[in-house]
Amino acid sequence: MTITLGEFLQQLLSNPALLVIATLTAGVILVNGWTDAPNAIATCVSTRTISPRNAVLMAAVFNFLGVLFMTLINATVAHTIYNMVDFAGNYHDSLVALSAAMFAIVLWATAAWVFGIPTSESHALIAGISGAAIALQGGFSGINGAEWMKVIYGLFISTFLGFFLGFLVVRGIEAIFKNTDKRRTKPFFVSAQVAAAAAMAFMHGAQDGQKFMAVFMLGIFLACGQGNVTSFTIPLWLMLLCSILMALGTSIGGYRIIKTVGMDMVKLETYQGFAADFTGAFSLLISSLLGLPVSTTHTKTTAIMGVGAAKRLSCVNWSIVKEMFAAWILTFPGCGLVGYLMAHLFIKIF
Repeated sequence: MTITLGEFLQQLLSNPALLVIATLTAGVILVNGWTDAPNAIATCVSTRTISPRNAVLMAAVFNFLGVLFMTLINATVAHTIYNMVDFAGNYHDSLVALSAAMFAIVLWATAAWVFGIPTSESHALIAGISGAAIALQGGFSGINGAEWMKVIYGLFISTFLGFFLGFLVVRGIEAIFKNTDKRRTKPFFVSAQVAAAAAMAFMHGAQDGQKFMAVFMLGIFLACGQGNVTSFTIPLWLMLLCSILMALGTSIGGYRIIKTVGMDMVKLETYQGFAADFTGAFSLLISSLLGLPVSTTHTKTTAIMGVGAAKRLSCVNWSIVKEMFAAWILTFPGCGLVGYLMAHLFIKIF
């Protein structure tokens, strides 16, 4: 099932609840591009391969392309997110609960940006809608356990694949070029890192864009009184809308998060930055093809850790890593609880 742009606009004008859902979801996509996408370009900025301004513009363009083209090829991540929670029932309460979830995610993401912590928007989205679904259904019947397990699989796969592949790739580069003058290889790795950073931005759009389009489709179906839809096709107009919003959010910047991920956590040389970007993009591609919703922040950060650890464990600023892991661990229960409480509050008020 799908919906045309004309049908969406008609529903938007006649259904205030859908207008609220659409506005909040658009806000979450914008915040995602603002706070999450900078992770994709953090290493190429920290190694001075590209200027912050050009890096942000590049990320905006490739986020746009990632949302659009990857969704046309493989939209399994969107279906995983859509089927993860159950918002069926009273459609008014369902829409209100979904609105509360989006509001909770915006609050969480904004707080993370204020403190410069690269928390995961993907984890916040999953936690927020799960908390709201639990509140709506009055228990864990609001959660589809089989689909939710894909999040756990993705969490472990992205962590281990990012860290160990980053470790192996940088060691492989060092072995291949050990007898080569670094001054001769630097131009190659400068170009290679820009390409890898573009691929990372592309895969960020591919992963995160699908997650938010799934929520958009859920809101549309609920507003149309069709809460039992289990299979759908994402329309082209929604891909374009999501792409534009994410690219706009990315263009706003996010230098504080670039600094935390690319500069404070570990100091990288150009070839190491290439290894981290290549590893992150490859890990996200594998996860997307398997339909596993993973955190782009989590994947890229663990890749950077693996690259830094390949030189020496002491090269990694483990105090920054501890702060990040604390933020990731807190996101599921924290944002989930906020979504749960907001859903109860919104249902009572509205």
